[in-house]
Amino acid sequence: MGYPFFLALNLLHTSSLTLNYSDMSIKELLLNGTSFLLLMKEYAVDIADIKIKDEDVLNVQFLQHPQVTKESICIEGKNKDGIINFFGTLHYNLRNKLAVFEMQGFEQSACQELI
Repeated sequence: MGYPFFLALNLLHTSSLTLNYSDMSIKELLLNGTSFLLLMKEYAVDIADIKIKDEDVLNVQFLQHPQVTKESICIEGKNKDGIINFFGTLHYNLRNKLAVFEMQGFEQSACQELI
């Protein structure tokens, strides 16, 4: 009699964890790490102006595969000289609410408004 009850509790616990994964956006996870903040500071990018391209699509994909994995992404930021696009790999583990951006390159364009 105890085994089905344990299984039901385990399923309940697992489904509640899945709901908690969506509590934090990729941007919020990245901003929890000091190395990402230092990278933005190095390029004088205001964190309020950071946009992760296709973040909605990535969030859905990450919810389907919350284990440790990686994805190529583009992060768009703005500083006094214009728009900076950072290209790299996002390593993430939603179960532990961790995300790390590994920059592989960037491009900067003249000042214009973020779309």
